Amino acid sequence: MTLTIVANIRAAPGREELVHKELLKLVVPTRQEPGCLQYDLHRDNDNPAHFLFYENWQTRELWQQHMGSAHLSAYKQATDGAVDEFTINEMIKLA
Repeated sequence: MTLTIVANIRAAPGREELVHKELLKLVVPTRQEPGCLQYDLHRDNDNPAHFLFYENWQTRELWQQHMGSAHLSAYKQATDGAVDEFTINEMIKLA
């Protein structure tokens, strides 16, 4: 069963462009990872500090491997102190 991930990221005031730049760096390598079916980055039209990833993975195990990837670790290091809020929802499509 496919795993859907919805990740919400809110940048700290004044750090929006740094977070945006670092999030963009995640897209290409993540889309090349085993099990990645969809990895789309969005930005709120009314709130430039709010970003959202909509992801689909073949399995939870492959998504967890992504969460331990080198490029995600580099993102976390580059944005340390620049993100005010980060939430992840693991979801399953019902219909």
